[in-house]
Amino acid sequence: MKIQISLLILLLCAAQLVQAQSNSSFKPGEIWPDTDGQHINAHGGGIIYYNGRYYWFGEHKVAGAGGNRAMVGVSCYSSDDLYNWKNEGIALPVAADGSGSDIEKGSVIERPKVIYNEKTGKFVMWFHLELKGQGYSAARTAVAVADKATGPYTYLKSLRPHAGIWPENATAAHKTKTITVAENDPEWEQKVADGAFLQRDFEGGQMSRDMTLFVDDDGTAYHITASEENRTLQISKLTDDYLRFTNEYVRVFPGGKNEAPAIFKKDGKYYMITSGLTGWAPNAARSAVSEHMMEGWKELGNPVRGTEEEKNTTFGAQSTFVLPVQGKKNAFIFMADQWRPKNPIDGRYVWLPLSFENGKPVLRWQDEWKLNAFDK
Repeated sequence: MKIQISLLILLLCAAQLVQAQSNSSFKPGEIWPDTDGQHINAHGGGIIYYNGRYYWFGEHKVAGAGGNRAMVGVSCYSSDDLYNWKNEGIALPVAADGSGSDIEKGSVIERPKVIYNEKTGKFVMWFHLELKGQGYSAARTAVAVADKATGPYTYLKSLRPHAGIWPENATAAHKTKTITVAENDPEWEQKVADGAFLQRDFEGGQMSRDMTLFVDDDGTAYHITASEENRTLQISKLTDDYLRFTNEYVRVFPGGKNEAPAIFKKDGKYYMITSGLTGWAPNAARSAVSEHMMEGWKELGNPVRGTEEEKNTTFGAQSTFVLPVQGKKNAFIFMADQWRPKNPIDGRYVWLPLSFENGKPVLRWQDEWKLNAFDK
């Protein structure tokens, strides 16, 4: 009897192990179970690779419309194969309700990105922060730091960057000719592109909403964000410890209405994928390229190939990150979210292999695919 019970226990354990390691491919838009069988809860996320393991950070959502606010914090998952993800818990918890902290429960924490600093040995997290009860008016970026990839992360501060600092590509007119814009001004968009909000926010700091991070080959880190009421991207160089902004920043595509930036590097060139401005509704993606991070960005058009609906909605998703696959040359995964604003916890992930045609990034839908797609 003891032998039979022991055998049964072994069989149950083996069955649980098989069930836990059940993912062997990517299935964009479908429920993606973690190793506990629960749908991965890491929305608007980003990934780092450290010591042979991938770490995925994202917004932890809850059921119902309130889940678009930060009720729990930033989640972390880890994987060694990109298919199967272990829930490592909450890397950055929200502060207690009523604490008065910037990241108090009920604030908005979006698009967390983590980078590792080789010089300090610290993991640094930046994210878009909106203060509790203020809608999207705060438009701040925030930073936290940890000794381990999984955390816990210690919240440091939030800010609007570059207060009192002009961008490197500001013109003399930006600094001397005041641009005023009224709410119903028929030239509103053009005046914003010309720098109306750049001037408006000069003293208090520039707006920062959808953002990402990028670490270059020389270890220089950059903060890329949608600014000026989401009309203009701003690219900023961070300090050597990745915890602060330097005074070096530039405006990119003024008036271009770009959100959800994702940046990667291939063959010495920098590529960017963004979305347009349609709130929670999907829209057509955009792409761009430059030989230098801080200048020379040129638009490449919509990277999506497929039906008109797919091209117009980016497969119903919005970009969040482009992940280089370790051990494979020029292998990049486009990461995007299919948002479910009425029930955010049900948001789905769209991961697709990114290819190149005529020097341009290209995305095509696949119901299911594996990493060996990069070997072809």
